[in-house]
Amino acid sequence: MFFKHLKKYRHVSENSQKLDLYWDSSMASLLETWGDGNAWEEIKFLMVNCKGKVLDIACGTGKVIEILAPFPNLELYGCDISDFLVQKAIDRGIKKERLKVCDFTKNAYEENAFDYSYSIGSLEHFTEEGIAQFISETYRITRHGSYHQIPISRSGKDEGWIIPYQACFNNSVKWWVEKFKRVYKSVHVLNSSWKDDISSGKWFVCFKD
Repeated sequence: MFFKHLKKYRHVSENSQKLDLYWDSSMASLLETWGDGNAWEEIKFLMVNCKGKVLDIACGTGKVIEILAPFPNLELYGCDISDFLVQKAIDRGIKKERLKVCDFTKNAYEENAFDYSYSIGSLEHFTEEGIAQFISETYRITRHGSYHQIPISRSGKDEGWIIPYQACFNNSVKWWVEKFKRVYKSVHVLNSSWKDDISSGKWFVCFKD
């Protein structure tokens, strides 16, 4: 979701995911700073009254786990497709046994393994099929609520799959709500203060009950 200052971008087919970025040191550096003052503050408000086991999906270098670590009622875990990024999380002091390298759409977590789960700036980088699998898996492994911060097109249109820096969907709120409501009964949309030249952030707050 690193679109800032990018005026040109390409519309391409969904099979153009750039997964190699997640083994790149420049990406790891970006993941250390991009949520300052917006999404990283917002996840604190969402999690402050939560209690129990929490999974950070696509946890990257573990920065958000570190940010939430002072919350005494949370037992924090993380997973990511990149062993390179997970090692960065281990290097920052997060317990190895709390982290897993996996493609979340094919994870091996048990049903209701976590009380809550969240992702930040991640779900839009999956293919449409992957998004459906991802959301279904959050429902399966999460007991109560799952929170997802996603960039939404400023135009309000479904602009589709684009490649500014990371390949992603830049679509409308309606497009995303339909994806979540196929699985969750309760879906709330909250504003995020994150933004760039073509997108603005939204939180999709999903509950089973």
